[in-house]
Amino acid sequence: MFPWIIEEVGGGWMFGQLTVAGGVHRVNGENMSARKIQIGQLWKKKETGDTFLVTRVYNEALSTFVVLRKSGSEGEDLVRVKAERTAEGQGLPGFVPAVDDD
Repeated sequence: MFPWIIEEVGGGWMFGQLTVAGGVHRVNGENMSARKIQIGQLWKKKETGDTFLVTRVYNEALSTFVVLRKSGSEGEDLVRVKAERTAEGQGLPGFVPAVDDD
């Protein structure tokens, strides 16, 4: 379990639980969105289980796009995906954040 923090804020006290920042959140074993998609992150394609590396993140109008490269396949074409905005953060349709299964 994570430790609790008690902090004085604006004349009152704030209670909260410390969590691991920027981690992947799971609910009932299901991967959730990443808080923010960043270059160097690994994402796994749901259909095939292939792992992709985020090589570029950019904004176009009001949308965020992510360029992915299949891990270990420098010669293959890059994949461009429009990021989704969710309450938990950002996500890629058809992909889940790749995490090591300990």
